[in-house]
Amino acid sequence: MSDPRLYDYAASGNCYKVRLALAQLGIGYERVPVDIFAAETLTPEFASVNPARSTPVLELADGRRLPESGAILVHLARGTELLPDDPFEQSQVLRWLLFEQSELLPVTGGLRFRLVTGRLSPDSAPAQARHAGGVQMLGLLDGHLHDRAFLLGDGYTIADIALYGYTHVAHEAGLPMDEFPAVQAWLERVAQQPGYMNDLVPYPPNARAGAGRSIYE
Repeated sequence: MSDPRLYDYAASGNCYKVRLALAQLGIGYERVPVDIFAAETLTPEFASVNPARSTPVLELADGRRLPESGAILVHLARGTELLPDDPFEQSQVLRWLLFEQSELLPVTGGLRFRLVTGRLSPDSAPAQARHAGGVQMLGLLDGHLHDRAFLLGDGYTIADIALYGYTHVAHEAGLPMDEFPAVQAWLERVAQQPGYMNDLVPYPPNARAGAGRSIYE
């Protein structure tokens, strides 16, 4: 195997982030579709790929496998313009990768997933709590981007890719994006970067609550 192999779910924001980085870096790869809601991550075969039964997973040419979108982004970006050489700036990138997974994803992408697949109704208490959290996190991000082109200033990095993966669909979770003009301007700048593409697809019917089998049931 000369190109890396990406175990991938087309509707996943975490997988999309990796596909976007690969496209912008011009890295060829073999895409291995994994249908999460058809129980394809529950098989013994997939457990040998990733015991956590999640996507994405990047398999390198030498057979080593790397799960977790943030770790994959760092691996792909080393030695490129998407990851600064300066140790402090690298730590700032990691700061935003951690923020995206722990703080932003649950209240943007996580809320979107639960609403569009019928796992939560918009007026339910859990959905309202996530919505309030989304407004708070987007407000924090808007303040940070008020006088910056990108998360680290003038330079576009994998930090921007990571947060873009779920922020650009936050409106599908009912979040009031027009209240965050700096975030909207940043989303537009990300979409203007060389190699940009957006192949994120809607969740298919088998992703709806009770329609399939997955780690999310």
